[in-house]
Amino acid sequence: MRENARVAADYKGDYQELVDEISELLGAPATLENRDFELIAFGAYDSEGDLDPSALDPVRTRSILTRRSTATVRTWFEGFGITRATGPVRIPPTPEAGVYRGRICLPVRHRGVVLGYVWLLDDDPGPTDAQLAAAMGVTVRIGALLADEAQAGAGLSRELRAVLTAERGWQRDMAVVELRTALGPRADGPHTMVCVAPWPSADPEEAPSPRTVPHATALCTLPWGTTGQSLAILVRLRSADVPAPALTAAARLLKEAEGTRGRPATAAAGVGEPRTGLAELGAVWQEASAAARAALAEPRFGPVAEWGRIGPYRLLTALPPESVHDPVVGPLLSPAHQELARTAEVYLDRAGQAGRAAAELGIHRQTLYYRLSRVEQLTGLDLDDGEDRLLLHMALKGARL
Repeated sequence: MRENARVAADYKGDYQELVDEISELLGAPATLENRDFELIAFGAYDSEGDLDPSALDPVRTRSILTRRSTATVRTWFEGFGITRATGPVRIPPTPEAGVYRGRICLPVRHRGVVLGYVWLLDDDPGPTDAQLAAAMGVTVRIGALLADEAQAGAGLSRELRAVLTAERGWQRDMAVVELRTALGPRADGPHTMVCVAPWPSADPEEAPSPRTVPHATALCTLPWGTTGQSLAILVRLRSADVPAPALTAAARLLKEAEGTRGRPATAAAGVGEPRTGLAELGAVWQEASAAARAALAEPRFGPVAEWGRIGPYRLLTALPPESVHDPVVGPLLSPAHQELARTAEVYLDRAGQAGRAAAELGIHRQTLYYRLSRVEQLTGLDLDDGEDRLLLHMALKGARL
């Protein structure tokens, strides 16, 4: 449990101290990024020239402000061999690439594997070889810390997945105990779950690190549907009444899904109701998954939907998939009758108020009545009967899922 307990601690201060140490050794502010070019720490140094924003180029400014670099920037820098280097790499200025000032890259490695990079602007005369050698000594400690965090995060990911997939009863209880032990005192605070689906990859190596996701404590991938994947995120909250951290994490991960795909995102996110402690984590995950399904079915809920705001979908998503496809609406859902199905749904959404429904559909009231009579003929339902209306309304909503 040592590694898992360690991940519950805040690594940020450790990285900050080491980056500040490098900044002092080199007499210039340094930045630390992981191997995916996501910013971990920025070392300030008391030098007016280096801290002047006008001295920064667009690439460095974006990295600091957005805490990540673009795929194009990453490919460009990797072209200088930084992934294979074992010592400092000097990169010349290239204004056409947005790099107005040269860089010195210190690769951060652990047991021969590159885990990150320390960056600083290359000035004239710049750091001496002795200074760079001393800084490389610090990168060894950073590499060990990154490796320790990665190992701990992987263990925590497995334990979160165990809680969310275990059968109800003693198996889930044991999984919760393991996760609670790993998280330490923070396990007793308010938490919620976020579901992002579909997630582009089931490969754990391609999942974001909890450190790069605001307020995330742990995350893992889980099956979604028959062939897809979802991303499950455990989010810590300061108060059960304030879901803002979960909404921020969800928005961040939707951008991650879009970036991974390389095309406009088709994913949505759902947020469960907050709970104190971990005992009901399975239920919270079901709520988050349901909210994500609702957001995918009904764009008005998305792209981030809270379980408490999805209305009838709270019931529909709890039903087995096959049960929401009532045969009575089968003919109405054929491609030839899409307009009739939409008319019926709008009419029922407006509580049977013909005037409001006709106005929303942009049709005459008599056209509305004609379409509704066709709906009755196709389904055999009586829209003057409350139970028939309820059946049709739920079946139409369920079809979206």
